[in-house]
Amino acid sequence: MSQTANEPGQAGSSATTGDPGPRGNGQLAGAYTLGSSTAEQQRLQQQLAVLRPHSAALLDRVILPPGGSALDLGCGPAGILDLLSARAGPDGQVTGVDANAQHATAARAFARQHGLGNVRVICADARRTGLPGGTFDLVHTRLVLANISRPGEVVTEMARLAKPGGWVAALEPDLLGLCYPAHPAMERLTELFVTAYRDQGADPHLGRRLSDLFGAAGLTGAAAEARSDVYPAGHPQRTVLLDLLQAMRLKIAAGGLASEDELDTLDAAARRHLADPSTLIAPVTYVLAWARKPSRSPRSMRY
Repeated sequence: MSQTANEPGQAGSSATTGDPGPRGNGQLAGAYTLGSSTAEQQRLQQQLAVLRPHSAALLDRVILPPGGSALDLGCGPAGILDLLSARAGPDGQVTGVDANAQHATAARAFARQHGLGNVRVICADARRTGLPGGTFDLVHTRLVLANISRPGEVVTEMARLAKPGGWVAALEPDLLGLCYPAHPAMERLTELFVTAYRDQGADPHLGRRLSDLFGAAGLTGAAAEARSDVYPAGHPQRTVLLDLLQAMRLKIAAGGLASEDELDTLDAAARRHLADPSTLIAPVTYVLAWARKPSRSPRSMRY
């Protein structure tokens, strides 16, 4: 567990996602748990710098050769397009994919603003991209799988898109919600968060399942590591769980899980608790996982 620097660290570029996964980078049309409101798009932009070191560490675990090809599936407004662009080099090719047209437009603007000449962005469904199979040296996703139903279908598409011998990598959250001292409001809100996610068919604990999903898609040599940050008082990510719940409050109230009045009361109490510098909070554990597509697929294996 690492202690982050006491600074905003949120402007600019990361997210997969990040936050509890409630990632926001990329999604299937109509299926992303957190929606695509203006506030959610702003949150995705803010989370970029927070996730950047974790994404860089994940890329260190795989191989994207200079001149290679990479896919950022569910890239959102930026994803890790710049990190992939730098590693692929001017002779390489990076493709960003997002189902949300606004996110795809923002990602294209991000690529232009940062001079990423080897990046293109398309709008497509992560389960059915329409891209040719066996195309990419690396297929990556971040904070997508935890936010949708049937994530195995996306992993299967990732495996199909990877070249034989190519890599598949993902960064996904596992909501452990470490908060000390414990507080009833935080415990209740964490319970509501998990329940609301599962009611949408999503999984806030998906990070721990990545290796299994990779294996089910026919990938081999799956490995993983967990990374968690402790956020100091004043850091935007310190209240990430509460901010995500704000994005979900209408769904929570409509589902009869809690009234909006109760949510307001719990939110105020939890924010007072987190404003105390002596409160330790590590809201999310991020799981980094990677695996390879077999160089020669068995005849029974279809991508």
